[in-house]
Amino acid sequence: MDMKHLDLSEDLVMNKKTDLEIDLLLTAIYRLTGFDFRQYAKSSICRRVYNRMKIERIPTVSRLLEKAIHEEEFMNQLLNDFSINVTEMFRDPSFFKAFRTKVIPVLKDYPEIRIWHAGCATGEEVFSMAILLEEEGLMDKTVIYATDMNEDVLEKAKQGAFSLRKMKSYTKNYIQAGGKNAFSEYYQTDHHYAYFHPSLLKNIIFAQHNLVTDQSFNEFHVIICRNVLIYFTAQLQNQVYNLFSESLCAKGFLGLGDKETLRFAEGAASYNEFAGNERIYQKQ
Repeated sequence: MDMKHLDLSEDLVMNKKTDLEIDLLLTAIYRLTGFDFRQYAKSSICRRVYNRMKIERIPTVSRLLEKAIHEEEFMNQLLNDFSINVTEMFRDPSFFKAFRTKVIPVLKDYPEIRIWHAGCATGEEVFSMAILLEEEGLMDKTVIYATDMNEDVLEKAKQGAFSLRKMKSYTKNYIQAGGKNAFSEYYQTDHHYAYFHPSLLKNIIFAQHNLVTDQSFNEFHVIICRNVLIYFTAQLQNQVYNLFSESLCAKGFLGLGDKETLRFAEGAASYNEFAGNERIYQKQ
């Protein structure tokens, strides 16, 4: 018998078994918690699963599944593993600079402004937007809705406290984004954290919302969802784009991450590239 062929066959069987285990795990999570990760990119989910297995020293996905079913605290840990919390203040400064120079002049004519930060994680980009709007004199007539599926990260976002060691890079981002003041004016510090002024929170509403399973809840002039959709399958991306289209007013703006594009999405014809290099689109 061809041993090489046998090895390949065994690898194929193992891959099928692992795929089945992952599918069973995601189905169990959905049925027990209501959080649906079944259309997340499989490679991203697998990385998170294998990392948790390594940390817990669990040999198989099936063992991890058993633990998740019977231990509520462990299930919550998995949900935190699966949520996307990578962010920073004024992330991709050129995006915020384009927003300041191109979108803000349009918004200044509006009597009121509603902005949705979808998948806001721990809130760094929400506070960035609040600072930008404050500097442009628009914060008093703006309401920012900051949502995420993960209640734990939302609680962190509400505190407005970020690691002090990150302030150097955040200050650099702020300057490159066209900041008009000294960045340090917006926060106070102790030995560990920078605490942003509570006044920045006055028109921010934090709420749990799941892009996969929840519906539109308002009409917005701006929707910001950056570096979240890259973790979704193409089918799920289109589902979310439809949600955004339902939620965005005519001539409203959609801001995506630098690795995301509307170009190949369903409904792309409904948008114009307003600042195409920065993935800012305007609904027709």
